[in-house]
Amino acid sequence: MKRLLALFLATAAFLTITQAKADEELLQPFILASAEAGNMTDKVNATKAALTANGFTIVGTYSPYKNATILIITNPDMLKNAAQSENGGFGAAQRVAITNVKGELQVSYTNPVYMANGYRMKDDYKNVAALLEKALGKLQQFGGKGATAAKMRKYHYMVGMEYFDEPSVLGDFATHEEAVKAVEDGLASGSEGVTKVYRIDIPNTKEVLFGVAMKGKPGSKVTRESTPGMDDQFGTMMTGAPESDQYIMSVIDFGELKSTAHLPYEILVNDKKVLSLYARFRIALNFPTLKMMGTHSFMNIMECPEAIRNSLQRAVTPLKK
Repeated sequence: MKRLLALFLATAAFLTITQAKADEELLQPFILASAEAGNMTDKVNATKAALTANGFTIVGTYSPYKNATILIITNPDMLKNAAQSENGGFGAAQRVAITNVKGELQVSYTNPVYMANGYRMKDDYKNVAALLEKALGKLQQFGGKGATAAKMRKYHYMVGMEYFDEPSVLGDFATHEEAVKAVEDGLASGSEGVTKVYRIDIPNTKEVLFGVAMKGKPGSKVTRESTPGMDDQFGTMMTGAPESDQYIMSVIDFGELKSTAHLPYEILVNDKKVLSLYARFRIALNFPTLKMMGTHSFMNIMECPEAIRNSLQRAVTPLKK
């Protein structure tokens, strides 16, 4: 009888653990809020109104290419969480995209819970996710096979590729103020094809997050073969600067549901250091199912991660004293 009872209890415990694992939410990088015909200007304005009505501040707007508009948002809870997390400034913003795909307007946004865990934030942003769903809606997650929160906190694409806690150091300055000024001046000059989209100062910290547009330095380009299935969003562009947003997205954002909210890239000033997430982490986080080889693969953008790092670094360090 004791053996039977022990077996029963062990089986019950196993089933409980198994069910708990099965019930754990699998997270994907983006959420589709809506997809319907409409006018781009009207949809952008309506999206802005819905976001502000639900407590979000729109800190920047970016149109990286034809038929795409991205709104960068934050709110007090996100700022508070950023201040309490290591390099939390990277998680101080979420991104909302309106993309015209063959006449249908897709409204999508970064999944706050996915990003919070990927960026190892103290809070998991479930409250932010609820507010975004209330403001814009939620039809489905997309952009990956799904990963648990625990796996996201240790995320990297594969062996040898960077983790969240391995950012690129773009510059190291004598003071925080000098670091911020170097970024501001470098982005204002636009000499590297990198310009400012937004700035967020994290309260009660020495962290400042910049969002940047990457158009590519004049004369910098790579040419690749025509890719089947390209749509009007990217036209026929097969040549471009390897660090440019348009070039990279023309290769990797090929699904029916567009991951436009991957953009824009970020630079974080943390005290005296200027940091960016290395592209092998930053791109893989938002495109976790991207293949290593073949059409629409990392191999097609193999030169891009280092080109991004170099462009961001050159935009900052030439002004270092």
